[in-house]
Amino acid sequence: MNPRRILRSLGVVLALTWLLHSTVATPPAAFADPCPDVQVLFARGTGEEVGLGETGQAFVNSLRNRLPERPVDVYAIDYPATNDWPTGIQGIRDATAHIEATAANCPKTKMVLGGFSQGAAVMGFSTASVIPDGVEGVDIPRPMPPEVADHVAAVVLFGTPNDRAMNFLGQPPLVIGPAYTAKTIQLCAPEDPVCSEGLNFSAHAPGAYDGIADEGAAYAANRL
Repeated sequence: MNPRRILRSLGVVLALTWLLHSTVATPPAAFADPCPDVQVLFARGTGEEVGLGETGQAFVNSLRNRLPERPVDVYAIDYPATNDWPTGIQGIRDATAHIEATAANCPKTKMVLGGFSQGAAVMGFSTASVIPDGVEGVDIPRPMPPEVADHVAAVVLFGTPNDRAMNFLGQPPLVIGPAYTAKTIQLCAPEDPVCSEGLNFSAHAPGAYDGIADEGAAYAANRL
């Protein structure tokens, strides 16, 4: 398949993923104890209903099962999660504000950052130590202070858009901040065209990451 056809196909899979996700309703994330022992911050994928999204919920369920003696609180990143990818900045702003506030007000809370698809990009950019080249504007969130990383136990990203996908979407490549790289895992479903060189478009559909979510939960639990 030539590059142009691959890019057209990638656009189709992202659009179809949005349509499929828009039919999946996820209850809003609970936010109980003001200073929980563990808190998961998760950004849903494009088109998913407000909340954690299907992959996020599967991840949280698995993590809670692995930590039966430790309450796991959740916070769903507040952003549009639409095909208008530049609005992802709203998610980065919400994520970094919440992470910094938790680190300051609840220093003993261990945070786990996660995201699926566009949400993975949002959370990945939230860890960045510098603003990506070519990104300008007064509304661009500034990088978090380096010491905030000490309060983050793990970063778990599912279906992270690769450079090919980000270029197609007109977005800068995703670079995880150096303070977070050693505690980050990026998981990609086999042949998922958004995060690999594969061409199995159904691999980026809702439900495709349910099993992989357990792998991410195991990684996070081992770091808590």
